[in-house]
Amino acid sequence: MARRSTFPHSNVLILSLNSINSLLPATTISQAESFLEGHRIDDVIELADQHRKKLQSKLIVDQDEAEELQYVYQRIGFQLLSETRFEDAGYNLFEGNLDPRLLISYYPNLRGELLSADDDVELFSGVAEHIPPYDSIDDIIVANIVRNYSPHLAPNTRSAPPTAELRRILGDAARDMLDVFLRKWRRVHGEGADRSVHVIVDTVLAKLFAQAEKTTDLYALLEESADLVVEELEPVFKATGQYNALCRIYQKRGDDAKLLEVWSKLVEGEWTDTDIPDPLTDMFTLLTERRNRQLTQQWGVWLTKKDTERALKLLTSQGSGKRAQRTEADAEMLEQIRAANPEAGVQFLEHLVLQKKSTDPTLHTELAIIYVDQLLTYLQEESVSKLWRAKAASYTSNPTAQSYLSYFASTTPDSPAKRARMQAALFLQTSSLYDASAVRARIVPHERILAPELAIVEGKLGNDKAALALLAHTLRDHASAEAYCTTRSVLPPRAAASFAETLKLANWVLPVPAADADETRRLLRMLLGIYMADGDGNGDGARPAKGAAGHASAASNLLSSQAGNFDVVDVLELVPPDWPLPTLSAFLERSLRRTLHARHEALIVKGVSMGQNLAISDETHAILRDYGAVVEEALSPHSSAPSSPIDEKVGLHDADADVNPPVAEFPIPGHRKVTNGIDAGADVGNVPMSYGSSVTDAYDDSDGMR
Repeated sequence: MARRSTFPHSNVLILSLNSINSLLPATTISQAESFLEGHRIDDVIELADQHRKKLQSKLIVDQDEAEELQYVYQRIGFQLLSETRFEDAGYNLFEGNLDPRLLISYYPNLRGELLSADDDVELFSGVAEHIPPYDSIDDIIVANIVRNYSPHLAPNTRSAPPTAELRRILGDAARDMLDVFLRKWRRVHGEGADRSVHVIVDTVLAKLFAQAEKTTDLYALLEESADLVVEELEPVFKATGQYNALCRIYQKRGDDAKLLEVWSKLVEGEWTDTDIPDPLTDMFTLLTERRNRQLTQQWGVWLTKKDTERALKLLTSQGSGKRAQRTEADAEMLEQIRAANPEAGVQFLEHLVLQKKSTDPTLHTELAIIYVDQLLTYLQEESVSKLWRAKAASYTSNPTAQSYLSYFASTTPDSPAKRARMQAALFLQTSSLYDASAVRARIVPHERILAPELAIVEGKLGNDKAALALLAHTLRDHASAEAYCTTRSVLPPRAAASFAETLKLANWVLPVPAADADETRRLLRMLLGIYMADGDGNGDGARPAKGAAGHASAASNLLSSQAGNFDVVDVLELVPPDWPLPTLSAFLERSLRRTLHARHEALIVKGVSMGQNLAISDETHAILRDYGAVVEEALSPHSSAPSSPIDEKVGLHDADADVNPPVAEFPIPGHRKVTNGIDAGADVGNVPMSYGSSVTDAYDDSDGMR
């Protein structure tokens, strides 16, 4: 919206017949216009400076005079702008208090969508008539070059190399002029200006800093200014490589999604910025702090391809909702992770099964098959296959009290193959939810090498005899066979916990439920029968490793260690006729000693019980003697029946109860005084009494046992 400038005032009027004339002094505006028409730029600048100094010397500045000075400076500024004297033009336009939006409008690549045709800018009408009639600074530069050099440059002033370089230099000068103008405007006029103008100035200034690679100034502006149009700055920062500046405005705005997107491009190497040394860590830090489930799931899967360990830690740290929703979300997340990184998918599956304690049989089966397939993959390596075969041969030829898997863990060098086998054995043993049939089908072709694993799976299927035969005959692992009978576990619990801790696999060991006593005795009897069977007579196809002598020794050790779970008669029925007596001597000695110990213990208990009965009888006798005796006389057959039933338990009532049944007093010799049938000082020492005990009834006096 244009406005008219002020006019000079006249104090002298000349009247004539046909007119009125006024003598006007030469005003600053008229002098300036005269100088500008004569292109006397230096003179008009000097005139404006003199007038400014005059106003500055006054204590009170007249608003009209100040506006006149602004008008002159604006006229000078736009004149210099038309002549591409940008530095001087910027100075004069600033002194003329020009609205920065008008100057920004000449920079289409900087104004973007910040300005529209509906925006109003205050401007003197005289200035509005002389502003450059061009759409951009570049058009002003080109027009000036054409005016000065055409037609002297070939082929034309636009494409000639000298003018192209001149255009670049003048364009840089124009941007520098705008840079200085906007900085000074923010410093001098920024506080009192409208916020909409602030937004435009700060946004354009940020673009200038980015294009000129003034990174320090740009960061300072982003830090102190809240008036920035992010949508305008995004393409400029991306085009100029100012990715850290882009991250800063996203952080200030709280736009985590776009911030993560920028960091991801830096991680991928699509973008580079030395001011962001570790964008991957920045992503993990932000996601950990925000705890935004949607962002974590979106970027956590992608991060598994960059840093599996930290990505899984991030994904597994999220809180859980309802169980049904959690199960569905976990399954969906598992599929996404598998698609991005199969190895990370296995680790996430381990987390679901072993740490979150998922009860989904499908997940347990998938994990079990993965472990078994890993073992089969390692067995395809000749070095691993030879080593494991050698370990099995060495153990079966010289069996020890140590279980085979404990022997394997302690004597095999650490390697991924060893760790995979320990993982598989521990999981197959502790989990009861996987499909054992599917796992067994994979292991059976490698029965000789993977005998412990096959025994575990046979046990899960309820094939106890097959499992024990594998341990006792194929592997000669008597410790594991005995542990299977007592704990239903091929891995002895202590041994499993020990090497799980050594290999840092504590999560793989789950609590072993208490074994049923009857089931333990049944399995021990089955194992003893396997040891005592001849050759292939066990019916399961398994062959003894070292003949009957080895079985006899194993059976003898089993009877000695588990003597309390065997009945002598049952054992004698199973012993082959040709077995030497020393094989059973230890078991028989312990059984007889235990039986004799039980009898002697029973006799001791009986004696103690009898003594306790005598002590109690003596104490009771004294109490009853103090109470005396009560004799109730029978009713006469001629007496009439009582009108109410007789309370036979009245003697149990309290002494002060209001009950008075018919009781006949019967004097007892030696009593001094009888009260209500009870003598306070009676002597009944001559009355014999006998008391029994339920404890002594269980024993016979002749042999001490019933």
